[in-house]
Amino acid sequence: MGAGKSAVGRHLARTLHLTFVDSDDEVESRTGVDIAFIFEKEGEEGFRKREAAAISDLTKMDNVVLATGGGAVLDAENRSHLGGRGYVVYLYTTVDQQLRRTQKGRERPLLEQGDRREILEELLQQRDPLYREIADLVVETDGRKVHSVANEIIESIS
Repeated sequence: MGAGKSAVGRHLARTLHLTFVDSDDEVESRTGVDIAFIFEKEGEEGFRKREAAAISDLTKMDNVVLATGGGAVLDAENRSHLGGRGYVVYLYTTVDQQLRRTQKGRERPLLEQGDRREILEELLQQRDPLYREIADLVVETDGRKVHSVANEIIESIS
């Protein structure tokens, strides 16, 4: 969360002449409501089921740069689809950077349930090993511009 997945993904797609797809946007498109509403009505479990269906479909597409929601990696089937069907880049960022980047903008239902720092630390502890398990490349994003991160990814895949 707040690592720059969407911004870096869009930049990569433009640069590489690919299509950018965001799994959160796909879930919202399929349901006609925003993610916060899904969390409110169906809880995280309901959202994760919808997210898994979207990721299953999106990872079958060719010539796309796919940005997933931060928690997509929690599901073993998602990890299998992502790792088995594509080149996975883990954009790593520290909790301090996540706090700065998530203060404004999109609603983030998971961060509305208590102390933001504690929540982000717990999420990182859960998710980091799973991302590293499937990642073909790990890129640290703290203090970096989108184009710099994208260029590192392009150099790695070239």
